[in-house]
Amino acid sequence: MTGLRWGILATGGIAGAFASDLRTAGLDLVAVGSRSQESADAFARRFDIPRAHASYEALVADPDVDIVYVSTPHPMHHENARLALEAGKHVLVEKPFTLNRAEAEDLRILAAERGLLVMEAMWARYLPHMARIREIVAAGTLGEIRAVSADHTQLLPDDPAHRLNALELGGGALLDLGIYPISFVWDVLGAPTSIRAVGRLIDTGADAEVATVMTHEGGAISTTLSSSRAAGPNVASIVGTAARIEIDTVWYSPTTFRVILPDGTVAEEFASSEVAGRGMEYQARAAERFVRDGLLDSDVLPIAESVAIMGTLDEIRAQIGVRYPQEGTTNG
Repeated sequence: MTGLRWGILATGGIAGAFASDLRTAGLDLVAVGSRSQESADAFARRFDIPRAHASYEALVADPDVDIVYVSTPHPMHHENARLALEAGKHVLVEKPFTLNRAEAEDLRILAAERGLLVMEAMWARYLPHMARIREIVAAGTLGEIRAVSADHTQLLPDDPAHRLNALELGGGALLDLGIYPISFVWDVLGAPTSIRAVGRLIDTGADAEVATVMTHEGGAISTTLSSSRAAGPNVASIVGTAARIEIDTVWYSPTTFRVILPDGTVAEEFASSEVAGRGMEYQARAAERFVRDGLLDSDVLPIAESVAIMGTLDEIRAQIGVRYPQEGTTNG
């Protein structure tokens, strides 16, 4: 198999960004599925997609689709990914992977039982500058890492009915924005050994701001800040005893960074000019490689880590008092 044939489930903004990057990268996008034929047809025309399906069920039943990209709102990820897995398709699920850890674990188990790839579309991890940062960290260039910090802060719509603010749609800064710095911290430092979180909730019950302080193995500390009500610098740093990395805005998209020694000397400066689109094609190429090589799991963000990260988000939500209606009286 030289490449997978992609189907896109849903036709919202993030689906359009992904489709555009697939086309830019020359990957094989063969089908789209929506809840209406009209929406599917419009999306198919926009991106020159051969087949447009009027339901998600029809999309996952398409024999010419090998892998499905799930781009529905957060609360639908579990149901839609399960639908694709049960139809025998590999699945790339838009971040956050699910609404909570219980849903994530269910998908992990099902994919393992079916011998299929299920992978979180945390596209930032697959970007060239992030790959280089992991190499630098692994080489010990930074010495002992003592602190990691990152923010994801945007001025987003404040309409209570908007999906970003509606609890029934998984609204709030944490799942939409905070997932990026939380996943970044996991990438660099691994699982937290303690979590402290504070947040500010709006009238709908969704979180508008969330800050975390976490400790990790060896005593390293991480801090994250997310806000849907104010635009901040959107930068990140990794501070070690021998050097530090400063990642420029916007740190989770194609950008630049520097390795800086304690005396201020810049030991390395990274500038990537090879990203043609948003950069979502890197995760798609990675998914194709995992399937081609028979790995059926990501070596950049293993499914077990995606499940565990959802557990971290669950704990943060518990501390700040956010619960989604679908969860009843307990998270998951």
